[in-house]
Amino acid sequence: MSHFSYRDGVLCAENMPLTAIASQFGTPAYVYSRKALVENFSAYADMCKGRDALVCYAMKANSNLAILNLLAKHGAGFDLVSGGELLRVIAAGGDPKKCLFSGVGKSRDEMALALSHDILCFNVESIPELHRLNQVAGELGKTAPVSLRVNPNVDAKTHPYIATGLKANKFGVAFDDALATYRTASQLPHINVIGIDCHIGSQLLDDAPLLEALDKLIELIDTLAQQGIVLHHLDLGGGIGITYDDEKPVAVRDYLERVFARIDQWRSTRHDGAPIKIIFEPGRSVVGNAGVLLTKVEYIKPGAEKNFCIVDAAMNDLMRPAMYQAWMGVQEVRKRNDAAVTYDVVGPICESGDWLARDRQLAVVQDDLLAIASAGAYGMTMASNYNTRGRAVEVMVDGDRAHLIRKREEPGDLFALESIPA
Repeated sequence: MSHFSYRDGVLCAENMPLTAIASQFGTPAYVYSRKALVENFSAYADMCKGRDALVCYAMKANSNLAILNLLAKHGAGFDLVSGGELLRVIAAGGDPKKCLFSGVGKSRDEMALALSHDILCFNVESIPELHRLNQVAGELGKTAPVSLRVNPNVDAKTHPYIATGLKANKFGVAFDDALATYRTASQLPHINVIGIDCHIGSQLLDDAPLLEALDKLIELIDTLAQQGIVLHHLDLGGGIGITYDDEKPVAVRDYLERVFARIDQWRSTRHDGAPIKIIFEPGRSVVGNAGVLLTKVEYIKPGAEKNFCIVDAAMNDLMRPAMYQAWMGVQEVRKRNDAAVTYDVVGPICESGDWLARDRQLAVVQDDLLAIASAGAYGMTMASNYNTRGRAVEVMVDGDRAHLIRKREEPGDLFALESIPA
């Protein structure tokens, strides 16, 4: 997290002290670095320059309009998984024609919405979905561009909740069934088969499983071409991990170099000469290390077996530790010379699962600030209103300026849509 560093003993986002952000906007607060977002996206986009390639940001990682707008201005397309996410892209000034629609449970209304905006492609995950999409497209007088999400049964070696490429997972068309499914799709009157898609999981530290999946997709593309089904894009999904603790994920540049070398080698041996666009769907690796969750210490509570640092952020603000037992870095915003004590960092929610970090060495007192590191991905998008808690404020830092990009929810906002029967 190169854009979050200490200056004169105070943790800063770019040139902005987090103490100043807490004073101006309160806590809990998600704080993002604009420079980090641009640099992380550019790691993909710069490698794709001069090639027929597209980087579609997986917006489920963080879908704030300001972040979508920033990435759209830098040429991003978007990978979305709901009709609501498509409307977010449009509201942020993104181009629907650079959007992919993934997900196993697309509704008729979502299909119609996406067709009305002429999205780039539907990543279809089952035969029933194919038939529904064909029917909806026919009713609208449209032809739906389709890529099949193929499940290559490759072990991503990641947490089971974020592994998506095995036979036991709900995602995609089984590799052994893909050829028959492509034949079915190619015969439907309102379906235009244009590509192939694959996403085997998230937080991958090694690119070997991704390259193994690529080889299987290339094999399938060649088999399809022999049967007259020529594909025009190959979507490798996302999945490259970030550093939360001491992980050493593969560098984006190294991964893309190996992908393009394999693609170039393959294309040099193709006899049909058909061009093929390469698409990537990064999410976590763009926003994860670009954000922190800023929180205030409410109480220090010593115990016989555990010492607790009780903060004003909670599992409703950051679900990953409770849901995945995820390790999140914790930093004191203002460095103290006091001796560190081992604490569990916990929130105020009435659940034993409401913890953000366990067994951390911290030198803190009541009213100090902590920063939960690497919280830019799957923080705010997974937040809830449990215990009638408003979701956190969001702030984007650009140099020495802080911009409010989402107001804090107030209690009245949370029950404004409810009503009491007469």
